[in-house]
Amino acid sequence: MQWLQNWKTKIASFNKNIRLFMLANILIQIGMGVFSVMYNLYIKELGFPETVNGSVISMTSLATAIMLIPAGFLSDRFGRKGMIILGTIVTVFTLFYRSIEVSEHSLVYAAFFTGLFMALVQVSGVPFLAENSNASERMHLFSIHFSLMTIASVVGSLGGGIIADALHVYVAMSILDSIKWVLILGTIIFAFGLYPLFKLKPTVKAKEIETKKVEKELPSNFKRNITIIVLFGFANLLIGTGSGLVIPYLNLYFSNRFDASNSYVGLILSLGSAMTAVAMLMGPALVKKVGQVRALVIFQLLSIPFLFLTGYTTSLVVASIGFLLRQALMNAGNPIQSAIAMDLVHDKYKGLANSVNQMVFNLGWATMGPVSTGLVMAYGFYWGYAYTFTITGILYIIASTYFYILFGRKKIGTV
Repeated sequence: MQWLQNWKTKIASFNKNIRLFMLANILIQIGMGVFSVMYNLYIKELGFPETVNGSVISMTSLATAIMLIPAGFLSDRFGRKGMIILGTIVTVFTLFYRSIEVSEHSLVYAAFFTGLFMALVQVSGVPFLAENSNASERMHLFSIHFSLMTIASVVGSLGGGIIADALHVYVAMSILDSIKWVLILGTIIFAFGLYPLFKLKPTVKAKEIETKKVEKELPSNFKRNITIIVLFGFANLLIGTGSGLVIPYLNLYFSNRFDASNSYVGLILSLGSAMTAVAMLMGPALVKKVGQVRALVIFQLLSIPFLFLTGYTTSLVVASIGFLLRQALMNAGNPIQSAIAMDLVHDKYKGLANSVNQMVFNLGWATMGPVSTGLVMAYGFYWGYAYTFTITGILYIIASTYFYILFGRKKIGTV
């Protein structure tokens, strides 16, 4: 109870802009949570082959990767609020269109535009939080923010699967129609996120407690900051490439290998998100003991054995447990990674740093879609997934080792 009270106190200490932004993102993530679980299944129910799912995911990630750098500059030039609202409005229309469209080419093109305009929303989030907070509170702020977003995804993914099955069983809808109506519901919830966004006030940059010290530790010269951004981005590229082989297709993995129902898929993915949310809140405690970089690497390396377990097991129970533990451990490091990125670069490069990190991660997702679905189609539901999980694990090991060697042995800010 004391632990929960401490977190409640920390949330109350954040300014109104941060609280409104978190509320908006909760609604947006619930809507996206519905899509993340149900959209692959929607395409499958339309009768398209696995490669169409790969194309849709790849096009979304590719568009986001293309747009992230321009979105960062637009956000810096015209303000975070305007770009977030514009991106959210256009994304609402693309999600609604994708919920009712049945043509293969239209689905792929619409996915591209979703990724394009969601980039405007994604790129501004972390810099917006950084600009409305002090350096001393960012670790807890990012942990709370990522945790709430994960919980919102739980609600969306779990609710989506349950409602789709309920419509099919109790309202006698076809599976396709039930999924379609759930996608429309997710779009409506996503749209509700616009209300708190319109209430955001112009950002007043938070004052640093030790301005002179911060300026001394974080030089503003271009070469130093760009070098850090590139080195940091390469680690994210490795993680994104590995992630793109497996994560977008976890619902299909459970459905194809174990013939799991929509409700079970939604439940297991939601439980994974719930465990991640708790692990994220525990992250600051590990950071306090071993430091940011080591905490991030520990979380990533501990997740890898469970990744291999999930890839090779033939038991649904074992696969579910392996997935849950991998999901929680790997994603628990996300707020730590964001805090490190914001601490490493000077204020005027924070938007660029966030853009590059997200861009390279999405490039990994964009390029691996056809590879993942191709392996599954070529080698079947067992060995196809086993190969993709194995490659992902190897890339995670390389990325974690690289990150620790590069940043773990040096004091933050002196790279």
